[in-house]
Amino acid sequence: MTETTLTVTSAGHDLPGTLTTPAGPGPFPTVLLVPGSGPVDRDSNHKRMRLDVTRQLAVALGEAGLATFRYDKRGVGRSSGDWREAGFHESGDDVAAVLDALAARPEVDASRLVLVGHSEGALHAIEVAARRTDLAGVALLSTSAQPGLEVLRWQSRNVAGDLPAFVRGVLRLMRTDIEKKTEQNRVAIAATTGDVARIGGVRINARWHREFMAYDPRVDLPRITVPVLALTGSKDLQVDPADLTTVAELVAGPVETHVVQDVTHVLRRQDGRASLSAYKEEIRRPLDERVVDLLVTWARRVTTVAAAA
Repeated sequence: MTETTLTVTSAGHDLPGTLTTPAGPGPFPTVLLVPGSGPVDRDSNHKRMRLDVTRQLAVALGEAGLATFRYDKRGVGRSSGDWREAGFHESGDDVAAVLDALAARPEVDASRLVLVGHSEGALHAIEVAARRTDLAGVALLSTSAQPGLEVLRWQSRNVAGDLPAFVRGVLRLMRTDIEKKTEQNRVAIAATTGDVARIGGVRINARWHREFMAYDPRVDLPRITVPVLALTGSKDLQVDPADLTTVAELVAGPVETHVVQDVTHVLRRQDGRASLSAYKEEIRRPLDERVVDLLVTWARRVTTVAAAA
């Protein structure tokens, strides 16, 4: 495989990334990999947590004969800008700009472009796929299918339940209700007007949060007419695996959904009780083979169908 550094410009921001192409003559069917939330780079890595999701997927897809592109989000890695100032919808616009740039590349078969998003990236894949019909398919990994505000509330309940018994006891003694406190923070965020705000003593990307809380993917899902693959782990504590039913019911095109047993939000296997605290250990292991195999098999199929159309 050959790796080429490619920089895409979106709304005045430079978004460098890695275009990986298999051996042989092109143009190739190509997969755009969109990472999840927060300041993660083209490989889905944060300075405190190296998830490595998009890099590992790029390797597997490349070995299957597909080209891939993964890029640094605004203000992360080698990209320009400040990630705290980027809105949720601006990140979606970046995905669309990258797709257009890829379609113009000689190595890329523009009729066989596939969009794959993980976590927040899956929501941007929904946004973008809802307004274009030139994709061979869209894969949604660990996606939600309800308004962002409801997703945050669902997460808060899981976080509260995942705390060690000792910590829960201390919080009760201190009369601290985690769910109530996070709801108060969300109300405070909704009242902000700037790009960045200080909530609870921490600077956050306030505009992103406001737009995320208001975004309802159920509006865009019925507008997607291309093939969709959606998969979520049964032990995902950040999005509800039951949302896959909503995806299956609303998408207008062919749709395939999978709840992968014992897999978490970061697409690794987790034995025992579902727990966020196990992430640190999980990410030392590769992505679950079932997740990778499902994605690679589906991507090869939809790009083969597109080639024959």
